[in-house]
Amino acid sequence: MSKQGADPHEPLHGFRFQVDFHERLLDSAATGSPVALCSGAFAECSGLEVSMEPKVIKEGGRNWGAAQRMGAISFASVVLKRGLTRSDHLWTWFSLVGEGAYAHRLDVTITQFDAAGNGLFSWTLLQALPVKFKAPDLNARANEVAIEELHLAHEGLARIKPLVKRLGGAQ
Repeated sequence: MSKQGADPHEPLHGFRFQVDFHERLLDSAATGSPVALCSGAFAECSGLEVSMEPKVIKEGGRNWGAAQRMGAISFASVVLKRGLTRSDHLWTWFSLVGEGAYAHRLDVTITQFDAAGNGLFSWTLLQALPVKFKAPDLNARANEVAIEELHLAHEGLARIKPLVKRLGGAQ
C-alpha cells in the first residue's frame, strides 16, 4: 500500500458524507442532468436498505429443500437527522407535499467521502418523498443540540459514482 486509504479493503469512516437534493425538470431531461436545489449537512443518515423477498417454489420430487427465486424488492425509509437551524427548507418541502403537492418529489444523493475529502461513491434515492417530519424535543434543563428528523420514502436506490468530487465542493 503506497497511500493511506488506497487499499480497497480498508473500512471507511461513516461520518464523512454529504446529502444533496436534486429536481428533475422538463429541460433537464434533454441534458440528462438534474437541477441541484441544495446540499445539507446532516448528523446522521440511516435506512439505506434494499430487501428482496425470496419466493419459495416447492417442486415435486425435490426433497432437499425448496427452490428459491427472487421476489418483490422493497426499500426502507431513509431517516435524515440534523441539528435544528434557522433554515426551514425541509419543513417547507414536507408541508408542501402534505398540502397536496404529492408529485413534488426530489432525487436525493448521499455521497461518502474518504479521509482526504474525495468522493468515493454515492447512493441516489429516486423520486424521494417526505413522509415524516419530527421536530426536536424541547427541554429547558437539557444542553444538547436540538435535532430534527426527516423520513423519506423513495422508489429506488442506486449506487453511483459521486456527483461531488470534494467534501463541501460544487458539482
